[in-house]
Amino acid sequence: MANLTTNFIGIKSPNPFWLASAPPTDKEVNVRRAFEAGWGGVVWKTLGAEGPPVVNVNGPRYGAIWGADRRLLGLNNIELITDRPLEVNLREIKAVKRDYKDRAMIISLMVPCDEDSWRDILGHLEDTEADGVELNFGCPHGMAERGMGGAVGQVPEYIEMVTRWCKKHTRMPVIVKLTPNITDIRKPAEAAKRGGADAVSLINTINSITSVNLDSFAPEPTIDGKGTHGGYCGPAVKPIALNMVAEIARSRETHGLPISGIGGVTTWRDAAEFMALGAGNVQVCTAAMTYGFKIVQEMISGLSEYMDEKGMTSTSELVGRAVPNVTDWQFLNLNYVTKAHISQDDCIKCGRCYAACEDTSHQAIAMSADRTFTVKDEECVACNLCVNVCPVENCITMVELPKGAIDERTGRPVSDYANWTTHPNNPTATAAE
Repeated sequence: MANLTTNFIGIKSPNPFWLASAPPTDKEVNVRRAFEAGWGGVVWKTLGAEGPPVVNVNGPRYGAIWGADRRLLGLNNIELITDRPLEVNLREIKAVKRDYKDRAMIISLMVPCDEDSWRDILGHLEDTEADGVELNFGCPHGMAERGMGGAVGQVPEYIEMVTRWCKKHTRMPVIVKLTPNITDIRKPAEAAKRGGADAVSLINTINSITSVNLDSFAPEPTIDGKGTHGGYCGPAVKPIALNMVAEIARSRETHGLPISGIGGVTTWRDAAEFMALGAGNVQVCTAAMTYGFKIVQEMISGLSEYMDEKGMTSTSELVGRAVPNVTDWQFLNLNYVTKAHISQDDCIKCGRCYAACEDTSHQAIAMSADRTFTVKDEECVACNLCVNVCPVENCITMVELPKGAIDERTGRPVSDYANWTTHPNNPTATAAE
């Protein structure tokens, strides 16, 4: 059976599934319940400076986006960092860690952007026996307006500066949590690395307004007739998160920087995808808030079974496996040719492929009088749209043409690998010749 034990920057846990810093990790009772359910680690909900606690709203804190079956696709969160006293959180962290020494305990932090504030908060943590700290440079609402969270994460120079302060003032490994609300995720990751960060975690939530109530004409969630932007998370953000993780993993400047992957992890498959793109572990929030803590048991069993099927004995064999296959568009093989194929045995004659291709793509699917749908190879550019709109899995597949075969659309034989950098239509390539 596959060994799911992970050693992430020296922090050991029985599996790669950690709960992200969020409401599920706000207090001792929650975290104990999570560990009993099987979670390998937690990132305690973000702590602030000693003094009067942060004040949260007393009305709705979440907005939502649903699929057609009301499956939750995304949450918009306007809750701030913990509103519980610092000393209470620290006492509870110590108590939990004492009883669960084999689980990872990370403390998320956010304080004003000056060295004294970071030194002071880090000094309070030394007695907790926590395994590491995560610097919250991602929160896009409430705290960002106070010069913290995402306001720091959007300025690489600030990230580097604060990371250096923290490395100077703590014995614990430092994880820098990055905001996705930035043009190029590689820049803050590079700054974190320059500052001495042991790892980065990403993505934090995406700045968003999920919906507007068309009766009250206010964003949702609505507080006394008003709404605000918040942090978007859940399955819908996964594609954005995967891309950003991959960018850091394959960048020459940040290659090898340990990554904790966050963003829409709902199943073991999601976790495996993050890990294949370079994440050493994953953090989960929305899935736990939707289905409860025991969802981790499905994640553990699913990942273990997958690794067994692939002959992998440890998670280190999975981490980064897909990174060499992530490239830039200009290096894709322009001589790789496929054509759509419709299985008549599986087709339910719904016509979605025909409507999509005829109206919005390349008019490459024919419909007969008895609603038999076939592909016109002479028109098919292999865009894959028909595969994506078909409600029957594997009814439509893309079939590769072998080298030397004639592409009916172009009338030319399939030839050797060639990409845009050498294509005759590329003015740069022509100039170089």
